[in-house]
Amino acid sequence: MRRFEDTYRHKGLRKKLVETVRSKGITDEKVLEAIERIPRHFFLDSAFDEVAYEDKAFPIAEHQTISQPYTVAYQTQLLELKPFEKVLEIGTGSAYQASVLAELGVQVYTIERQKKLFESNKRFDFIKRYPNIKFFYGDGYEGLPTFAPFDKVLITAAAPDIPQKLVQQMKTGAMMVIPVGTGEVQVMKRLTKQKDGGLKEEIFDRFSFVPMLGGKND
Repeated sequence: MRRFEDTYRHKGLRKKLVETVRSKGITDEKVLEAIERIPRHFFLDSAFDEVAYEDKAFPIAEHQTISQPYTVAYQTQLLELKPFEKVLEIGTGSAYQASVLAELGVQVYTIERQKKLFESNKRFDFIKRYPNIKFFYGDGYEGLPTFAPFDKVLITAAAPDIPQKLVQQMKTGAMMVIPVGTGEVQVMKRLTKQKDGGLKEEIFDRFSFVPMLGGKND
């Protein structure tokens, strides 16, 4: 069960976590402040309460993981978010990353293909503090054409290549942050959509994500 008590001890552990993330090269203070404000232990089973603020990924339901805080901060920093932007997130998971985005004042449209995770997040009381997150159950590769175009797209799973339907849902000048690769380690890329519809590609560090899968899982 999730626990919803945020003690002084938890807050102290979050401060230490933020310093750890900062020491690894995250410089965007707004991202660091968002991580400091969010009780990560709320997103994990109470069995993980003692370790929730270690800079590590942990298992959640449906063979998924809650990402390492450094990874969350890294991807978020690359997005260069501005308040009120429309952000499409592929892979809600625990909703921790979506909460970090929401803390930064953007409109979050997040898709989860695992029905149990989607339903769990709909029942997650803490998330109700973020009316700027809209949850969808669906296939991430399809995106949300009804709500397009988006200012930013964030992929939180390893894609074998760039999903073209998601590129089509980006505004001119929009950015996508995506880990690309089929092996155990992927390369983080930032793609910026050009006026001619092409993509400017920037390559960053290597990470390890669960694979991005198509379809829905009831």
